[in-house]
Amino acid sequence: MEAPQQGNQTSITEFILQGFGTLPELQILLFLLFLVIYIATMAGNILIMVLVVTDQHLHTPMYFFLGNLSCLETCYTSTVLPRMLASLLSGDRTISFSGCITQYYFFCSMLSTECLLLSVMSYDRYLAIVKPLHYTARMSGRSCLHLTVDSWVGGFLASSIATVSISQLNFCGPNSIDHFFCDFIPLVKLSCNDPQLMEILAFILCFIFSLVPFLLTVISYIRIITTILRIPSTTGRQKAFSTCSSHLIVVSIYYGTLLLVYMFPTAHMLGDFKKVLSIVYTVLTPLVNPLIYTLRNKEVKGALRKACRKFMLGQW
Repeated sequence: MEAPQQGNQTSITEFILQGFGTLPELQILLFLLFLVIYIATMAGNILIMVLVVTDQHLHTPMYFFLGNLSCLETCYTSTVLPRMLASLLSGDRTISFSGCITQYYFFCSMLSTECLLLSVMSYDRYLAIVKPLHYTARMSGRSCLHLTVDSWVGGFLASSIATVSISQLNFCGPNSIDHFFCDFIPLVKLSCNDPQLMEILAFILCFIFSLVPFLLTVISYIRIITTILRIPSTTGRQKAFSTCSSHLIVVSIYYGTLLLVYMFPTAHMLGDFKKVLSIVYTVLTPLVNPLIYTLRNKEVKGALRKACRKFMLGQW
C-alpha cells in the first residue's frame, strides 16, 4: 500500500494574475504609466544612494538610514513592477507556483523591513529633537549599523514564517489570483485549507511588524511635535519641523494603506479598491520617497547641485 503524500499536495503548477485584465483597452496606457513610474523610482532612489555614499556632508545617521531606505525601495519595487510590466505588454498573466512563492517571499521581506526601518528613522528624529544631548552617543556608527541590520533581519524573518506557512497549503484550484502580484491573502483564499488559521497568522505578523512599528512611530512624533512647540524661536520651530516633516508624510501614506489591507483581511472590501490601496504602498510610495526627500531637503539638494557641477566639469 502506498503511503499518503505529506506536506504540500498542490495539484496546480501555475497561477494566473488577473491584475488589470478587466481593462483590456487600457493595457498599453497602463504599461507606459507604470514603466515611467518604475524608471523614475529606480533613478530617484539610486541617485539618493549615490549622493549619500559620495558626499561627506551626508555621512550622518539620518542619511545613512535614508540611503538604506532608498536601497530597500529599489529592491521592493523590483519585486512587483517588472513582472507586472511584462504581463501588461505581452498579455501573459501566468506565473509558476515556485515563481509566485518566490515573489511573495521577497515582497514580504521588503515590506516588513520597510516598516521596521521607518520606525528606526522616527527614533533617529526623536533623539535628534527631543534628546539632542544624547544623540551622538546613542546614534553612533555601531548603533546605526545594528539598528539597520536588525531591521533587515527582522523583515526576512517575518517573510520566512509567512512563506513557509503558504508553501504548506494545498492548492487544488481555481488558480486565478485577483491581484497584480502574489500576496498573502489572495493566495490563502485559493487554498483548499481552512483560511482561518492563516488569516490569524497574517493578523499577528501585521501586528508585530506593522502596527507595533507604526505605534512607536506615532509616539515618537507626538514627543517630537510637543518638543517643537516649546521652542521659543519661530526659525527654530521651522527648522525642526523641516527635518521630520518629510518622514512623517512618507509614514502616513505608507502605513495608512498598509494597515487597511492587512489588518482586516476578511473585510468585505471591493477587490478593485484593495488593488488601488496596494498600488499606493507598492508603486507610489517608492516613487514619492526620493521626490519628498530631495525636494524638501536642503542638504540633499545641495549635494545634488555639487554632484551636477562635478559631472559637468568632468571631475566626477
